[in-house]
Amino acid sequence: MDRLSGFQAASLVVMRILIGWHFFYEGYYKLMLPGWTRAGRPVAGWSAAGYLNAATGPFAGVFHRLAHSASLAHAVDVAVPIGLTLVGLSLMLGLLTRIGCVGALLFLTLFYVSAPPLAGLPQPQTEGAYLLVNKNLIELAAVLTLLAFRTERLAGLDRLFAFGRSRPVATRSAAM
Repeated sequence: MDRLSGFQAASLVVMRILIGWHFFYEGYYKLMLPGWTRAGRPVAGWSAAGYLNAATGPFAGVFHRLAHSASLAHAVDVAVPIGLTLVGLSLMLGLLTRIGCVGALLFLTLFYVSAPPLAGLPQPQTEGAYLLVNKNLIELAAVLTLLAFRTERLAGLDRLFAFGRSRPVATRSAAM
């Protein structure tokens, strides 16, 4: 395979950063919705219960059971925003990028199978009519592309740390 041009490499890194921002902000927003009190009444923070209860895919029963188990629902409510935030930071910073890509792929696969677009008609709470292909599947394909092209080698903290490790010991000593 030929080397990537500067434009190609920059495009891949920009795509990684934008996907990272999408994950980061989704997680950050959910984390910033703690249980506050207004006029002495508790206001619930973010919860996955509505999403889990609305699952329609082949594994809908599993998602519904998660929503109806208090301990599992709480675990999902904690794990999802933290996981989204960490995946986002990983992709934006280019730190542990391959792990971040795998995390993104896992989240996107779960989101896709929980509500696959099978109707081909406009659905409530969506902005269009989807049949088989939706934003989750497109973003999943984009993350696969990032993983395939090893964007951690192009830019980010992974590249910086790899550069430091790849230099021979004698060169480091001579430079000091």
